[in-house]
Amino acid sequence: MSVFASLVERLADLLHPLFGATAAAAAIVLFTALVRLLVHPLSRAAARGQKARTALQPRIAELREKHAKNPEKLQRAVLELHAEEKVSPLSGLLPSLCQLPAFFLLYHLFSSSSIAGEGNGLLGHQLFAAPLGDRWADALHGDGVFGAAGLVYLGLFAVVAAVASFNFVRAKRVPLPRIGGGEEVPGVGAITKVMPFLSFFTLVTVAVVPLAAALYVITSTTWSALERAVLYR
Repeated sequence: MSVFASLVERLADLLHPLFGATAAAAAIVLFTALVRLLVHPLSRAAARGQKARTALQPRIAELREKHAKNPEKLQRAVLELHAEEKVSPLSGLLPSLCQLPAFFLLYHLFSSSSIAGEGNGLLGHQLFAAPLGDRWADALHGDGVFGAAGLVYLGLFAVVAAVASFNFVRAKRVPLPRIGGGEEVPGVGAITKVMPFLSFFTLVTVAVVPLAAALYVITSTTWSALERAVLYR
């Protein structure tokens, strides 16, 4: 934890001439971008896997119809199909899983009052008027929704809502895979209707975690939206 704290502090010192009092917040954004660059190859592989899985949906629907009365045989047939086409059902999870350690490090770093027995100096840093170790509830208990810290959160919520709306519009434009007769693949339509709304749950995360961790989530979510727009075009 102390090594990670030193890294954030050094990044903040490097960025201080450009960002002044918000240098630590800028360091977190930069750190998030570096993490996303490291996992970008996995994201590219996940995009290829997603396209391959989408292409397989009609064949999987046919297998469901063929083995409707034998779940075990259906499971084996689906696994064999994935193996035959060299498609991993879990490839899309890898980019998110690889980011979790960085998120939890930031969460614990800005939730701890001390590091290695000494006071956590990072808690003194701010994004404008909002301390990086505070949560939205702290801003509400302070000057309220429209106080200085509250306005910072409103701005962040606006960014999250804009990114979520962008994802929503893109998801709505994705055509559903269909089976031979032109019918929608069973179950995929329902999932597709729910998926566009998932991005809005980021608002909940931003509201309940320390501001530093919220910055990580917002930066990563925005990166993901732009990355998916390029990789899934």
